[in-house]
Amino acid sequence: MSTTLSPSATTGDAADPAAQIDALRTSIDECDAQIIELVQRRVAISQEIGALRTASGGMRLSLAREQRVLDRFRAALGPDGAALGMMLLRQGRGRL
Repeated sequence: MSTTLSPSATTGDAADPAAQIDALRTSIDECDAQIIELVQRRVAISQEIGALRTASGGMRLSLAREQRVLDRFRAALGPDGAALGMMLLRQGRGRL
């Protein structure tokens, strides 16, 4: 899900920087809407997995799986990525 900006979007070639900023902010708003939708989907899937694990007699959480998720976020995004991954895990788990 990589997006590239056109050269005019980053070099200031546009005649109206305010319009350019508004257009870029609209793009950010669209990204945010997609992120929110994906987080909600991820939370629902995670909660379903937890319910299935519990119903089958297992533990609701898999710490090894959570560590793999955190490692993936850290590798892709650095320390802040690990924090983002932890937030997503907390959203999916609910109260412990």
